[in-house]
Amino acid sequence: MDELQAHRQQREAGLMNLEKLIAEREGISTKPFPVPVKELLARYEKMYTGAISDVLRECCLLDQALPGYLRPLRDSDVVAGIAFTVKSSPNVRIAGEMTFRTRMLDDMAEDAFVVWDTSNDEQATLWGGVMTAAAHGKGVRAACIDGGIRDTRQILEKPFPVYYKYRSPNGSLGRCLITHYQIPIVIGGVTIKPGDVIFADLDGVVCIPRDRAWDVLLRAEEIARNERKIFGWVAEGQSIRQIAEQGGYF
Repeated sequence: MDELQAHRQQREAGLMNLEKLIAEREGISTKPFPVPVKELLARYEKMYTGAISDVLRECCLLDQALPGYLRPLRDSDVVAGIAFTVKSSPNVRIAGEMTFRTRMLDDMAEDAFVVWDTSNDEQATLWGGVMTAAAHGKGVRAACIDGGIRDTRQILEKPFPVYYKYRSPNGSLGRCLITHYQIPIVIGGVTIKPGDVIFADLDGVVCIPRDRAWDVLLRAEEIARNERKIFGWVAEGQSIRQIAEQGGYF
């Protein structure tokens, strides 16, 4: 093998390795669920994020909870949906923004859960009353904005869960620009891909990778059944030792 051939093979090997990385980072699963989407989401909404997080830990997925600063607009909301990802960043440009935003809203599907990476923007608001009305009208289930919201009274008029970082009257035009949607994004070290299951309650927001979503749900339902037994034993006045001997935990 001459030097040129060796160099070519090394280069091709490097490209193959890069392709594997691209597939891992950018690959988006379209794996179907064993049950209809609405049934899957309804069953998730009977769970709580703590149980889901514990199951993900069993799967060696310890970093699936979005940052704790993302707060619910209403503590009573419990919602699951299919990830619709959005990426924006601070930018003074305005031209073309409304056209791109309109196309993005058109592409939002029923049962979506909007998850928005703002590139750590701290000045603008990316979600408000009109966005809420439009999304709710399309059957979108919820939105999680890693940044600002406004028009809070208008948002609260709709049964639409919103998770957010801060509130401000500052609109987005002239302050930020939507650059992509329906691509993999990262928020607080958590990778969210289009089609993943997003589940949220008053304790936070969790991303369940699509390929694991069905198995995670089944295991979470099992945990919920076990915990109902434990609560029953506690209510009966059983001792800590008795509960532990029956497989209970605290």
